[in-house]
Amino acid sequence: MPFHRPTKWVQYISAAPALSQQAVDQEWSYMDFLEHLLHEEKLARHQRKQAMYTRMAAFPAVKTFEEYDFTFATGAPQKQLQSLRSLSFIERNENIVLLGPSGVGKTHLAIAMGYEAFKIFYDISKISLELYHNIH
Repeated sequence: MPFHRPTKWVQYISAAPALSQQAVDQEWSYMDFLEHLLHEEKLARHQRKQAMYTRMAAFPAVKTFEEYDFTFATGAPQKQLQSLRSLSFIERNENIVLLGPSGVGKTHLAIAMGYEAFKIFYDISKISLELYHNIH
């Protein structure tokens, strides 16, 4: 690969000075230094991709399973709700329908599932009920 071509290693440029000093201080080999640089770049790309997916999903707010108060979900066992986090229903091509009265956290769970899905880079999209009715 020619060295004169620009790369997309954004994190490399900002991480290199600090990592090079750390490499000197800790007496890293060249391969250790390169491994750390590549690791920093991989983490930065992963974070940028998650930020992009968050914007594309158009969630009203980021909600996670850790933030969910399971005391509101009196009609569904906590174990069943936690199993949604595994997203195994996606691999089985199953649909999930969240039913319940207002204020029990259906939207929170839906967003949390979407958030979990794009953390492992599933393509997701949010569709409002109004848009769904306009399509059909």
